[in-house]
Amino acid sequence: MEEQNGMGKLLKKLKPYLAMVSLQFGYSGMYVITMVSFKHGMSHWVLSVYRHVIATLIMLPFAFFLERKIRPKMTLPIFLRLAALGFLEPVLDQNLYNMGMKSTSTTFASAIVNVLPAITFVMALIFRLETVNLRKIHSVAKVIGTIVTVSGAMIMTLYKGPALEFIKGHGGGDIHHDSRSGSRTEPSEQNWVIGTLMLIASCGGWASFFILQSLTLKMYPAELSLTSWICFLGIFEGAIATFIFERDMSVWSIGWDSRLLACVYSGVVCSGIAYYVQGVVTRERGPVFVTSFSPLIMIITAALGTIVLAEQIHLGSVIGAIVIVCGLYTVVWGKSKDNVNNTEAVKVEGQELPIRDSTKSGSNIFENIDVNVPSEIMDRAGKNGQI
Repeated sequence: MEEQNGMGKLLKKLKPYLAMVSLQFGYSGMYVITMVSFKHGMSHWVLSVYRHVIATLIMLPFAFFLERKIRPKMTLPIFLRLAALGFLEPVLDQNLYNMGMKSTSTTFASAIVNVLPAITFVMALIFRLETVNLRKIHSVAKVIGTIVTVSGAMIMTLYKGPALEFIKGHGGGDIHHDSRSGSRTEPSEQNWVIGTLMLIASCGGWASFFILQSLTLKMYPAELSLTSWICFLGIFEGAIATFIFERDMSVWSIGWDSRLLACVYSGVVCSGIAYYVQGVVTRERGPVFVTSFSPLIMIITAALGTIVLAEQIHLGSVIGAIVIVCGLYTVVWGKSKDNVNNTEAVKVEGQELPIRDSTKSGSNIFENIDVNVPSEIMDRAGKNGQI
């Protein structure tokens, strides 16, 4: 029994970490699949709408039946926050990221995402969702880890280095062949800069989503219902944006190819499941903990991009990845210590006086109470006949 309890406690502690690491694999797969769908003519505006249609159909039944007793009453302030969440991530973040990724590459885009923990950390400090006490080591670790993470991303961005071939195959030959034939076009320097700015702006929208989601969960503590509302409202807001920027109605038609796979995969994994898991972990550990795992996307995407999209990995990417992982674990260590300190503080504040057994009779309760009275007072009481 003790071993089972020990394993249960260990799994409970590891749940947030396992959940977030699994999500990074899901996001990495989505980036590669969506990039393939874009090459087949998929519109990123339409993709955003379709993925949330699928996510709503998947999450709505679970939210309706599992949270029907605990779902809070809908009010106007809550609805406005849900509408803002439906715009920040489904419309603003996703479309800016996809446009930036199309102007650069999947590996570069996943590297820029590493500024997300830093932006979220700063915004969490502004909204008082995170505290920093420079006299404590774990708070200093969070600050240093954030700086190290961003530094690793900058290394990847500024230092390219020689190409490394981890997997020998036709990747490099295909790239040179495509460049000679003209079928593959590298983004121009202007598009690269614009794409980078779009990616950074998308990280700002994503960080704002995490902060607002954390604040909304305090008013609407029903993760499945919150996820369903975000996806549902994201459909209408995304459709309005699509009709504004896409005048050709043929972009709404998709076939049984990578475009359909991108809609289904991103809708189920990266909208439905991801919103719910992020909401649960955010409520338990905070938004900074959730975003501190985003650097893993870069490493996984770089590996998948090399295999699927024949993208080359350079020495700067490897060095930056190592630095980013070091910063990641520094932030996670600081957050884990922060969580332990908060738990101990709650225990101290909620400490009660020890009561041995409240079910005993009145005579038994006072059996072990000793009253020490000075002998002088006893003698005076005896003379007066009070005893």
